[in-house]
Amino acid sequence: MWLNFRRLQRLYSNISHSNLKVTYTNTPKPKPNLETPLAFGTASTDHILVIDWNSTSGWEQPQILPYGPFQLDPCASVLHYATEVFEGMKAYKTEDGKFLLFRPEKNMDRMRSSVASVGLPDFDGGEFLKCLKELIKVDKDWIPSKKGYSLYVRPTMIATDPKLGVVKPSNAKLFVVLTTVGPYFPQGFKPVKLYCDENVVRAWPGGVGDRKIGGNYAPGISITEKVNKLGYSQMLWLVNNYVTEVGTMNFFVFWKNEAGEEELITAPLDSTILPGVTRDSILSLARDWNEFKVSERKFTIDEFVKASEEGRIIEAFGAGTACVVCPVETIHFNGKDHQIPLKLGESGELAKRFLEEIQGIQYGKKDHPWAHQIL
Repeated sequence: MWLNFRRLQRLYSNISHSNLKVTYTNTPKPKPNLETPLAFGTASTDHILVIDWNSTSGWEQPQILPYGPFQLDPCASVLHYATEVFEGMKAYKTEDGKFLLFRPEKNMDRMRSSVASVGLPDFDGGEFLKCLKELIKVDKDWIPSKKGYSLYVRPTMIATDPKLGVVKPSNAKLFVVLTTVGPYFPQGFKPVKLYCDENVVRAWPGGVGDRKIGGNYAPGISITEKVNKLGYSQMLWLVNNYVTEVGTMNFFVFWKNEAGEEELITAPLDSTILPGVTRDSILSLARDWNEFKVSERKFTIDEFVKASEEGRIIEAFGAGTACVVCPVETIHFNGKDHQIPLKLGESGELAKRFLEEIQGIQYGKKDHPWAHQIL
């Protein structure tokens, strides 16, 4: 009994921030030139956070190391079976020199949900977040003061078992990389055009569309390329004719419903909808304002088309970490473009309001409990 208990202790030993080891680089890289275009995910910082796990001893010592490649066995299960999850968040620098994260505990909760879906090991979200903050402190000089810039934070976990076989992983690596990123709309707040095809599905009921796992994203790459060639930016995904998400974002419509009420509507959380942090923030703000009806319920593309033809669409937008809010100007469905009003020219009033409110919190212009100060 005692031996079994000790084995369980080792199996479930968790991440410990107090055990974090830091090794600084001797060859720092040049910071990106902010006067030239900065492609997303290309300007990686000098350091990386790495924490290994195995089923015998549990989580090993967290380490901040000089940024560099990993060595993986060619049979590593992540390379064959997509046993991988990730998160996306940002760190911001305020005008008075503080560094902030936006609701990072939500990302920790979602990542733990994702790892459970592919058999990867659970972890202490609070302790991992403390380690992540230490990494940002080490590379804080990579966060520009320039408006619209931030540090993209990508926590990732992969299965590293050096063998083939569709089995629960016995070895894993949890790591975080940081990259300097510029404004999502470098030329200003711009609307996008969407293409909707009821024969193409991103996620399905009972699946894992609500988790951030790599296997959810790769199948959309070639489809997006095809619609780009047709003049559209992203897919508007349907499931059994119900509107779900747009590209890799949650989707909102602000309209007058059939009862004549102004209503902000988005699909409800289920196995086809990612529980976006920005999505939750928009819903929370809208409910606090209490100026119009706010609904999380299913609605069909046919309901949207009918509302468009009757002139009841006020605006529509996507929402996610990268863009915060992305206005939509056109939705193509069944051979026809449906134009969406843009009252401010490049966006609707509500999309602009959400963008300014959330960015105000992210960059420290508004005091709010959603902003977590790093230092």
